[in-house]
Amino acid sequence: MRKGLLIVISGASGTGKGTVCKKLLAELPEVVYSISATTRKPRPGEVNGKEYYFLSVDEFKTWIAEEKFLEYAEVYGNFYGTPLNKIEERLNRGDDMLLEIDVQGALKVKKKCPDGIYIFLLPPSLEELKNRIEGRGTENPESLSRRLKNAVAEIKIGLEYDYVVVNDTIDNAAAQIKAILTAERLKVARNADKFDFKGGF
Repeated sequence: MRKGLLIVISGASGTGKGTVCKKLLAELPEVVYSISATTRKPRPGEVNGKEYYFLSVDEFKTWIAEEKFLEYAEVYGNFYGTPLNKIEERLNRGDDMLLEIDVQGALKVKKKCPDGIYIFLLPPSLEELKNRIEGRGTENPESLSRRLKNAVAEIKIGLEYDYVVVNDTIDNAAAQIKAILTAERLKVARNADKFDFKGGF
């Protein structure tokens, strides 16, 4: 049985990571979403245990002490982390695991799991990124400025990834990521067992 793919998708805030990941999950039943834990407050419509595990700061620090995270980081004053629980188990069972995490966390995962697939999502332009963040209606001028400044720094870190996808439309971005996954599944290194023809001629 082939080991599942560890798929890591990152991008600057406002790039549309969440929307692209939802589309991929709807179209790829073999891919399982790894739910992150966070100390940020839920946004309207978000459900604990579905989009995130929403933890208090004390709970999050307890998880850190108990080494329950594959990685964790502080982003915009909130903690985010990838729970270790079940990831290795699901990968060994052949399930493909999708992690939607920030660049800090992704680089930590890459050190621990170099055989993962690291995809960086870019906006079509910085102006479009600004429009998307403003469109949320959740930022004041100060926090908007901070997010945009951080976005430029995060985009530079994208050079550390394996693949880049420009999210001009959700459909295009999802199609390109699906093409990446198809190619990765066909790599010789992942299919060595297919070359073992029993008995020969």
